[in-house]
Amino acid sequence: MTVESIDTDVLVIGGGNAALCAAIAARRKGAKVLVVEGAPKFYRGGNTRHTRNMRCAHDTATDTLTGPYTEEEFWDDLLRVTEGNTDEALARHMITKSKEMLTWIAEQGVRFQPSLGGTLSLGRTNSFFLGGGRAMLNALYLTAEKLGIDVLYDAPVTSLDIDNGTFRSAIARVNGKDTKITARSLVAAAGGFEANIDWLKEGWGECAENFLIRGTPYNRGDVLKMLLGSGVEAIGDPTQCHAVAIDARAPKYDGGIITRLDCVVFGIVVNRNAERFYDEGEDFWPKRYAIWGRLVAAQPDQIAYIVFDSKSLKKFMPSLFPPIEAQSIAELAQKLDLPAEKLEATVSGFNDAVQPGTFDHTVFDDCRTKGLAIEKTHWATKLEDPPYYAYPVRPGITFTYLGTRVDKDARMQMASGGGAENMFSAGEIMAGNVLGKGYAAGVGMTIGSVFGKIAGEGAAQHACN
Repeated sequence: MTVESIDTDVLVIGGGNAALCAAIAARRKGAKVLVVEGAPKFYRGGNTRHTRNMRCAHDTATDTLTGPYTEEEFWDDLLRVTEGNTDEALARHMITKSKEMLTWIAEQGVRFQPSLGGTLSLGRTNSFFLGGGRAMLNALYLTAEKLGIDVLYDAPVTSLDIDNGTFRSAIARVNGKDTKITARSLVAAAGGFEANIDWLKEGWGECAENFLIRGTPYNRGDVLKMLLGSGVEAIGDPTQCHAVAIDARAPKYDGGIITRLDCVVFGIVVNRNAERFYDEGEDFWPKRYAIWGRLVAAQPDQIAYIVFDSKSLKKFMPSLFPPIEAQSIAELAQKLDLPAEKLEATVSGFNDAVQPGTFDHTVFDDCRTKGLAIEKTHWATKLEDPPYYAYPVRPGITFTYLGTRVDKDARMQMASGGGAENMFSAGEIMAGNVLGKGYAAGVGMTIGSVFGKIAGEGAAQHACN
């Protein structure tokens, strides 16, 4: 069988934010760069297509950010959501490097807009992409094209030749033919394995069949599995991931950001038994929205229901799908196929427990419950103004945290000890170094851009020397 061949300085596997930042950084350092993207061109970019913003430290307000966000505050936020499950030295290194990313990424053609308001509460901390993730991605691809970076689409990598920590070559399926790609350096930025249900089931069991995948169906973890099988050290728990509660009516794959629901703080969340199971007002939404995927995953049939009334309908960004509406709690229960008497009792008990207060979603207000087994500590208001509404939700997996261990230079570490000679990784495939558990809005894009740039520069330096 004839095998086509390509030779380059730096091979970047993947096509999202981390991959493009790596490719651009390597090219600007003088390396010849080839990007291989497993998806067709229309679906290029992995989960970057569905993003909206990135979180970077900054010392002062800007045209698009309302105030400073110090390195220490960023670290405190990360420490809180991960509950200490992070490599502190690596995380702090990322945070420090994030300060230069807003300028650097803008220099690559990406534009920002003022932050959105409402329950997101991100106007000071997160920079929003003008036009969203796809526009951000298109800007990076345009810059890559202008720099002379070659890109192959619909080109999944099927094997890697790695010899004792040294990358030699890869085989990619290009135009239906096996193509051997040799390179002096490798940057792996091919995402996690969230679209591989069989792999998810190894950690989660059969309940993973009920998970919805927010992003691309192409993130199956094939490259990650090859790297770990070639002696790269693993990091992270295969059951830890960025998982949020998304509309249960969303498609199995690629529903994206528009299926996420940001209304939990305005109502109550019940399971199939019409029982509340967690404090809906524990913390500000951007710091807690990513726990709800795991919470719902632990409920019967991996489904839950956000219930609220008419006074809250216009206070949050709606889902792609309209909420289910009813004139009474009993009617709502019928439409949701929930036990009516139990839902009525749950709502009645909640209403009775709500204490007087002044509602304000921008601060930790004094609207709370008293006397419940599971209290709502903030933003608790009675559900008493019909019509009543509900969204059914399921766990929506964004990306997984099991990945490749790296050092501050984004160099892969080998299970046998020491760093790989010429292999670097960036983005979701190594996010577990920073995210042992939990998530804060925009951190995934920070990991991808910061370590993408670092990996690209390191790969170019090795290749050109």
